[in-house]
Amino acid sequence: MTVVQQVLFELDGSYLGHPYFVTGNALFNSIARRVDGRTRRALHVSHGVFVPGEYGEYPAAHSESGYAGKLGQSLPPVETYDDLFVFRDAAQRWLLESRPRDAHNTHDIERHGDRVAFAPKCFFGRPAETRNSKRSVQWFVHCYLHADRATDDVLPLSEDVLDGVRVGGARNYGFGELSLVDSQVVDLDALDYGRLTDGESGAYVLELVSPYVLASECPGADDQSVPWWWDAKMESSMIEAGSVPGTGATGGRRDDGLRRRDTQLVDGGEAYRVETVDHGQVVGYAGSDPVATARNGVLRVGTHAKYGFGEFRVQPPGDRRVEPVGGDR
Repeated sequence: MTVVQQVLFELDGSYLGHPYFVTGNALFNSIARRVDGRTRRALHVSHGVFVPGEYGEYPAAHSESGYAGKLGQSLPPVETYDDLFVFRDAAQRWLLESRPRDAHNTHDIERHGDRVAFAPKCFFGRPAETRNSKRSVQWFVHCYLHADRATDDVLPLSEDVLDGVRVGGARNYGFGELSLVDSQVVDLDALDYGRLTDGESGAYVLELVSPYVLASECPGADDQSVPWWWDAKMESSMIEAGSVPGTGATGGRRDDGLRRRDTQLVDGGEAYRVETVDHGQVVGYAGSDPVATARNGVLRVGTHAKYGFGEFRVQPPGDRRVEPVGGDR
């Protein structure tokens, strides 16, 4: 049995940190202070994905269908592999078409003296005939935890451990506090992987959910090459054809067409440079066992996987990354 604990936090205060996600390293360090040494050594934490507390419906690939109310404010049930990624899909397919999807990919900015932070809510104007002139939408953070196989009895972590952790900068001043909203344990071995057994091995693609580490200046960290079972030619050909939005510039790319990004990993008072293959890219799958690869992608691969790096999703190639307004779901 391979279990993960899904966790949904509510962002209670201003957040002074990474604009794309809350890093697994930040979440790990916040949680590690509240657990014993055995749990700390065994624990692995994913990157936290920002989720708007909006109305939604289950995506086409989900095990359930139809309208789901304020889906962004609770964890949806998980019965299939695709159910794991409802909130971790950057296209936010679960949002109703009436919701401003593009606006929900950005954060409102707040100023606190000389500090610039991200607001815990975003605000939208409403038509003049409505009772209120604007409405607010609360931000949530979705992540998941797992443990080393021999010590997976440390999960699930309790509410007392998870509730009230703080992430990002200026934590001593109350910034970045997260309150626990929902949590559930999922057995990866019990999920339905049917959509990954219907085609040939070469008929699948990998979407990078979090950055994959190539090189790290952290002591003891191993450098990695691009995995042999990635077919990076697909990403390169999509860029040349102009089918990937926002890829006009080629800065940070190599001959394989993959977009690189430098980031930092903070350990105590030290910040270490980390070179990564940037998240959000799609590569072909050149392996022979998509189901086993899918499980490994949830548990993450490569250097610093313990801190959220190296997460990916296996998908049939027909799944479009962004649905057009009014298009088929």
